Amino acid sequence: MLPFQIVLKPGESPYRQIVYAATRAVVSGELKQGAPFPSVRELSQALKINPNTAQKVVAELIRDGLLEVRPGIGTFVTSTYRATAAEKRELLKGEVEQLVVEARRLGLNKSDVVNAVRARWTELFGGDHD
Repeated sequence: MLPFQIVLKPGESPYRQIVYAATRAVVSGELKQGAPFPSVRELSQALKINPNTAQKVVAELIRDGLLEVRPGIGTFVTSTYRATAAEKRELLKGEVEQLVVEARRLGLNKSDVVNAVRARWTELFGGDHD
């Protein structure tokens, strides 16, 4: 079982999707600092991907400073990683793009979208969270 959620979508690079899902899990705190990360073998078996792809995913996450290898023990979420506001915003880029494109397709303008987001935010979290 993977410590983060992902449903691979056909037509998109599995590698990119997995890196994104794992990065999102770390940045959001879903994957806690110091938490174990699946081995290349576990990752490839769980997602039914080529082990080379799984290795490439883990290597990128290590390069990005999200994971660290503890020799003889395994791979873990880096205990010193702190996501910046820019990194958090970057993770929302795809969802924001989908929202904007769909709003435009429906004939809504920017203020309609901002008001809809503001209203939903208030429904979910109350008015005190800006």
